[in-house]
Amino acid sequence: MAKTIENPHALSAKEVVKQLNSSYDGLSNKEAQDRLKTYGPNELPESKSISLFLLLLKQFKNWLVIILIFAAAISWLTGHIVDTWVIILVILINAGLGFSQEYRAEKAITSLKKLIVKTAKVLRDGELITIPSSQLVLGDVIVLEDGDSISADARIIQSKNLRTIEASLTGESLPVSKKKVRYPKETSMADQKNMVWNGTFVARGYAKAIVTGTGINSAIGSISETLSHIEETQTSFNKKTAVLAKQMSIIAISSAVLMFLVGYFYRNFEIEEILLTSIALMVAAIPEGLPAVISIVLAIGAHRMAKQNAIVREFTATETLGAVTAILTDKTGTLTQNSLTSRKVYIPGETDYTVSGEGWFPVGNFMKEKTIIDSKQNSVLQKLLKIAAISNNSELRHDKEANIYELIGDPTEGALSVLARKGGIQAKHFQKQKLDDLPFDSNIKLRATLLKEKNHQELYVTGAPEKLLNISASMLTPQGELKLTQKHKIEIQGKISEWTNQAMRVIAMAYKKQRAKKIDAEAIDNLVFVGIVGMIDPPRTDSKEAVEKCKQAGIRVIMVTGDHVNTAVAIAKESSIIKDENQSGVMALTEQQLLQLDEKEFDDAIKSISVFARLTPIMKLKIAERLQAMGHLIAMTGDGINDAPALKKADVGISMGIMGTDVARDSSDLVLADDNFATVVNAVEQGRIVFANSRQTSFFLVTTNIAESATLVISVILGLPLPLTATQILWLNLVTDGVTDMALATEGGHGEIMKSKPMLKDENILNREVFPFLFINVFLMVGLSLSTFFYYMDESIEKARTGLFIVMAFTQLFNVYNLRSINKSIFAIGLFSNRYINLAVGIS
Repeated sequence: MAKTIENPHALSAKEVVKQLNSSYDGLSNKEAQDRLKTYGPNELPESKSISLFLLLLKQFKNWLVIILIFAAAISWLTGHIVDTWVIILVILINAGLGFSQEYRAEKAITSLKKLIVKTAKVLRDGELITIPSSQLVLGDVIVLEDGDSISADARIIQSKNLRTIEASLTGESLPVSKKKVRYPKETSMADQKNMVWNGTFVARGYAKAIVTGTGINSAIGSISETLSHIEETQTSFNKKTAVLAKQMSIIAISSAVLMFLVGYFYRNFEIEEILLTSIALMVAAIPEGLPAVISIVLAIGAHRMAKQNAIVREFTATETLGAVTAILTDKTGTLTQNSLTSRKVYIPGETDYTVSGEGWFPVGNFMKEKTIIDSKQNSVLQKLLKIAAISNNSELRHDKEANIYELIGDPTEGALSVLARKGGIQAKHFQKQKLDDLPFDSNIKLRATLLKEKNHQELYVTGAPEKLLNISASMLTPQGELKLTQKHKIEIQGKISEWTNQAMRVIAMAYKKQRAKKIDAEAIDNLVFVGIVGMIDPPRTDSKEAVEKCKQAGIRVIMVTGDHVNTAVAIAKESSIIKDENQSGVMALTEQQLLQLDEKEFDDAIKSISVFARLTPIMKLKIAERLQAMGHLIAMTGDGINDAPALKKADVGISMGIMGTDVARDSSDLVLADDNFATVVNAVEQGRIVFANSRQTSFFLVTTNIAESATLVISVILGLPLPLTATQILWLNLVTDGVTDMALATEGGHGEIMKSKPMLKDENILNREVFPFLFINVFLMVGLSLSTFFYYMDESIEKARTGLFIVMAFTQLFNVYNLRSINKSIFAIGLFSNRYINLAVGIS
């Protein structure tokens, strides 16, 4: 027998049982033990991990680090101990950052194992026993009940009102009703309602299911396998700074060698003097401070982001965020509030009621035509709210200290409970009157509660609107009960269609009086129809503004979700992700539609369409990879197991701190403490500030290093005495560069940073645009310094060197102010508005 069977959802329950050589009463203990020995435990395999020592050693296999080690050795041999320790500190900082990044990559797979629950209820030899979940094998029959965690992938063979929570795996925001019926082979994972999945949970109901996948052969296992083969991309800015550092190192070494050769062989300098000066020039000109300063820029950016609820797990992500060109965002809990909320109430014969309020917080108003009304003044509305409260098993728990409400139970019932409480009705006031309760039954599409009134019993029913309309004979109006005519039904059905097209979940309310003190499911008929409630997981209040801000900044926002396409489109419209369909009339595509496209059509689709629904983890990963292949730098948000592969592959992976799984968090670079898409946009803005500061700091180090090198080389070529001693060069490098460049790292944004387009992916730090700017700066610094040297040469070489040293130092300090912004005048942003730069310049 194979380790799994193909497409169990497309087989009947009997066929699955037969293929697995099992029975409806499960396996025998002996057979289960034999299979455990043959196929292994229900666990994810241990990944082969590199030792911590080798992982640390790997960080020193870098061209820039080798150059810095060489510079440190030269500094040590020539007696410059302070410079030596500064360079060593820089090397250790870089090694620490690289070590952290690669060590974190392995933690995502470890987190997957936490989702394998410790025990499972299983039938062995026909008896129900509890075993460690690691001992589950193919063919085991597991028993699932309210609140159970599901320990393996399994095909349902018996079910009663089973509903599972699969949001972390498939992206489905609501509990999924499960059935034992077979589905076509091509049915997507999210729509295989005869399957339950490892790592998901039972919301309500009961089922028996036969295990079809364990460990690495389960859905979680396939994601683990995918994660283990994904290499995280090196940030583009890291690549560019490495190139810049190499270029500067080559310039520094070439300048030092040229100065030594010309000075010793052509100008006849003493070998000790020219050698020490050349070495000092090389050590000073190598941009050993560049990695350290960039680390400081990143740390400051990370601190600022943390204040805005974006916790940076990987410093390099702060810079990359500033250059992203596309954000792939999940829907549930990121763009939306992740709390099903009743938004509309309709009573036949009246206009809609709109309901305000957010999330599970039971405070809000009822409005009719934008006017707040007192719900207690409408008897039909009060009846509807009473049914919503009583035909309900959910619970709202209030954390008084944090002043937040937590839902225990089904989200649909939770939304109805909150609605009732907004109208002043709570189920606990009727608890003693409850006689019987019928939980939601997917076969009859309703739930019911029997309540004892003064002289009779009343059956309160909630359920699918079409079902309740069919079994209702009358409707409730302010004038009393009226016959429910076909005309009334058409009007109600029109309202249901209207709300459904807006991606609302519609629930109907009805009741009837009865004598019996027990509920008979087959006798639920001749109801009095009361009304319908429309509910939705609404967009966050700031989602639309955040999306618009992205568009203004030249960043494309794309929704990738496992949820239904109509729901995705509705939220995308409200969030301003889409306004109209593309030229082909398409607003969104599902995975099934994407699979039918060839490569060119696929690429064209992701270029023009911004909503993709019913996606599996593999398809999310493919979309991310294709966008990267097109030249996009992408950020990916997600909270579930299904998001982990794309989070790891993205240039910046962003996970949810509240609703996110361990897998998602450990696959990400950034964690949102408030699970809010607007926080992503704020982080992008900070990322752009970080990028600007990194670039400006790089410009500063480049201009000062080139100016120092050029001054010395030109002097030697012209046959002048050395304009600076070795000590002066190193002191200049330490004092003017070492303090001020760090202060430059604290620069804030200057207003319109989110109104410009992102930097191109292949754009170098030193591009053609800045060459004139750099040339003018270097020309002025060298020209003023050498002019001063010439001016004082007639008096004494010591005075000339001192004059040049002072002028070079002050031009470098002026350059700090000049480089606070490349695009704006220093007077426009405020000459002394950065107190850290003022302090650094004062110290220097």
